[in-house]
Amino acid sequence: MPATLPATSLELRSRVTADGTIELSIAETPVPVPIGNQVLVRVDAAPLNPSDLMLLFAGPNLAGARYSGSGDRPIVTAPLAGGTLRRLAARVGISLPAGSEGAGTVVAAGVDTAAQALLGRTVALAGAGLYAQYRITDAAGCLPLPEGVSAKQGASSFVNPLTALGMVATLRREGHTGLVNTAAASNLGQMLVKLCRADDVPLVSVVRRPEQEKLLRSIGAEFVCDSSAPTFTEDLVAALAEASATLAFDATAGGELAGRILTAMETVAGAAAPFAGYGSSVHKQVYVYGGLDPSPTVLARNFGFAWSIGGWLLLSFLAGVGDDERTRMFGRVAAELTTTFASGYTGELTLAQALTPEAIDAYSRKATGAKYLITPQAEGN
Repeated sequence: MPATLPATSLELRSRVTADGTIELSIAETPVPVPIGNQVLVRVDAAPLNPSDLMLLFAGPNLAGARYSGSGDRPIVTAPLAGGTLRRLAARVGISLPAGSEGAGTVVAAGVDTAAQALLGRTVALAGAGLYAQYRITDAAGCLPLPEGVSAKQGASSFVNPLTALGMVATLRREGHTGLVNTAAASNLGQMLVKLCRADDVPLVSVVRRPEQEKLLRSIGAEFVCDSSAPTFTEDLVAALAEASATLAFDATAGGELAGRILTAMETVAGAAAPFAGYGSSVHKQVYVYGGLDPSPTVLARNFGFAWSIGGWLLLSFLAGVGDDERTRMFGRVAAELTTTFASGYTGELTLAQALTPEAIDAYSRKATGAKYLITPQAEGN
C-alpha cells in the first residue's frame, strides 16, 4: 500500500443495544490492503437516502435522543419504537456500517488487470458502509465516471437512477402504458420526469405542495397533481385518463394515497366500459417502494377486484434482470449523470456533523427535495 495512505479510516456505525436503543457513533478501523481484483476507494461523497436512514435509526423516537461523546467523535443514543427490538433481534450488539452508495477515487488496487485499470479513476460504487473515509470493493462493482464528472456529481449513481430505470422497465414488462409516481418532486421524481420524456412514457407526478408542481412543470412534466389541492381527485382522474396510467409507484406507503390512486384508476376504467358488478376488468397495480409515511396503508376497497398492491425493491428488481440489461442500465446512467440523472443537494455534512442534533433534525424529516451529502474527506472529520 502506498505510504501516503493512512493506517486507519473513520466510518459511521449503527448498533442496536439489548436495552432497546439505537446507538450511532464514528468508529476507527484499519484501512485494508486490496488484493486480486479488489480496489481501495477514497470516499469523497455519499448521499443520505431514505433507505439509509432505515438502517441508521431503525425507527427510534428521535425526540428522546441523547447526545454525548466529543465534537469529532459524537455518540447518539435513541430509544427504539415499541416492538422494534423484537424485529431487530438479529442486529442486537452488532455494529453495522452505513451508507449504500457513494463515489471517490481509487487509490490502491490489487494485482489483477481490471483492478489496476481503475487506479486513479473517479468511480461510483454501491454496497454497505459508504459513510466512511475508505472502502474496499471488487473492481467489477465500480462504475467509472466519465471524464470531468466529479465524485459529488456521481455520488448518487445507483439508488435513484436505477430505480427510475427500473420503474420504466417494470412498466414495459407488465404491459402498462403510463405510470404514476408519488412524492414526485424528489431527486428521483425529477429524474423520472426527464427519463419518461426522453423515452416517451406518459407520467403522472403526484406532489404535496403548489411550489413542487411548479418545479416539475419547469423541467417539462406534463401531468402533475397536487394532493393538497381541493380538486386533487378530479385532477388525478383527468391526468390518469390522458396518460392511460394503470401502474403506480408509491413512496409514501402510509395513509390513503395508494387507495385513492387505485380508486381514480377504476373511475377512468369504469367510464370506458359497460357497468360490471365486480368492477372493470382493467388491472390496476400499485407498488410501494418507500416508507415516507410510517402509518398503516388504508384501502377503501372501492376499486373493483382487478387490482394488486405490493412492494417493489430495487435490489430484487436488479437480481431478476439479465447481465445485458444491467450493463445497459449502468451505461446509460454513466452517460447521463449530468443531465437525466443529475442530483441536487440541500447541504453537505462531515461524518461528525451528520450526528449533530441540527443535522439529524433536518435530514430525518425526509422532506421532498431536501437531500444531504456526507463528505468523509472534508476538514472536520
